Amino acid sequence: MSKLFSPLLLPSPRGGLTLANRIVVAPMCTYSAQDGVAGDWHLMHWGNLLNSGAAMLTIEATAVLPEGRITPNCIGLWDERTAAALADTLQRARQLAPPVAACIQLAHAGRKASSALPWQGGQLLKPEQGGWETFAPSALAYLPSEPAPTALTVEKMGQIRDAFVAAARRAERMGVEAVEIHNAHGYLLHEFLSPLANQRCDDYGGSFENRIRYPLEVFAAVRQAFDGVLGLRLSASDWVEGGWDVTQSAEFSKRLKAAGCDFIHVSSGGVSAAQKIAVGAGYQVPFARQIRQASGMLTTAVGLITDAQQAEAILQAGDADLIALARAFLYKPRWGWEAAAALGAEVSANPVYWRCLPREAQAVFGPVKIGMR
Repeated sequence: MSKLFSPLLLPSPRGGLTLANRIVVAPMCTYSAQDGVAGDWHLMHWGNLLNSGAAMLTIEATAVLPEGRITPNCIGLWDERTAAALADTLQRARQLAPPVAACIQLAHAGRKASSALPWQGGQLLKPEQGGWETFAPSALAYLPSEPAPTALTVEKMGQIRDAFVAAARRAERMGVEAVEIHNAHGYLLHEFLSPLANQRCDDYGGSFENRIRYPLEVFAAVRQAFDGVLGLRLSASDWVEGGWDVTQSAEFSKRLKAAGCDFIHVSSGGVSAAQKIAVGAGYQVPFARQIRQASGMLTTAVGLITDAQQAEAILQAGDADLIALARAFLYKPRWGWEAAAALGAEVSANPVYWRCLPREAQAVFGPVKIGMR
C-alpha cells in the first residue's frame, strides 16, 4: 500500500484532523491582493488547488498586520474587512471541490516587508513608491544597499504577538482547520532565531535561549487561542557559516513540541544574501529527517520533490510524515491525480472531472466512482 496515499492524523487539542493522504499544497505567495483583501484571483487559484488531489491546502503567507506584508499586494488577515473577504472567497472555493483541509500560514515579513513585486525587481520600496517603515529584531538591513529597519521595542513585539493571536482567532471563526506560523525564509520570526539578523543585547538576543524566546512566546500565545491543528514552518539552516543551523533547529523543535506544536514544515534559507544553498532533488529532506528524529514530531518535507516515486521513498524511509509541493502544482495542477495513478492509489475529485482520465489512469478514482455518471 502506498504510504503517500495512506491517511494521517494531525493531532490537536480539538481532537485532531485526519488527512486522506500525505500530500500538502505548500503556501505560495501570489501577490494578487488589493489592500490585503482576497478576490477573484484567489477564488480561481484556491479552487484549482483544492481539486489537485492533495489532502490539505495551505493558504499563502498571510500578514497579521499591514506593515507585515512582503509587498503591497500580499494578502492579509488583520481586521474584519480582510477576514470577511478571505472567509467568503475560501468558502466559495471549497464548494467547488471535494473535502480538503484548509491551513493558513500567518506571517510577518519583518525587514523584508515593503518590497516591490518579484517581477518588478523585489527591491525595498521607498515611501514615494508606496513603501512603509519596516521592523526587525535589530537595525540591520538585509542588503547593505537597503535602509536599515527599525529595531523592535518590547512593547511593539507584544503588539505583533497579539496580532498573530487575533489572526488565528479570525481563521478559526472562518472554519480553517489548521494554522502554520511562518518562522522561515528570513521573515520576522526567523530573524529573531538567526544571529545574522538578531544582534540584540536584551533578553531576546545573544544566546540560543534568548534568540528562541520571542518565537516561542508568539507560538505559545497562538496555541492558547487556537485549538485546531497548529504547526510552524522553519528554515532549518541559514546556509551561512555562523548562522542558524539544523542542530539549533532540532533543539528548537523539541521546545515547540513541549509547547504544543503539532507539526514542523521544514524549509531553509532566506535570512542572508550570503547563503550558499546546495540545491538538488530533495535537498531539504535531510533537515526534515534530523528534526523528526530529534523531536519525535510530525514533519513535512518540501523542496524539489517532483514525482510520486520520490515522494513515496521519502515517506517509506521515515524521513518525513507529509510531502509538500508548491511550484509542481502550478505546473501540474492535478499532480495528486498523476501520483495516485503511478502508485495504484485513489483520490477524491469533483465528479465533473471523472470522465477526463486516460484509460490507463482510470483506477485513480476507484471502480465505483468511475462507474458513476
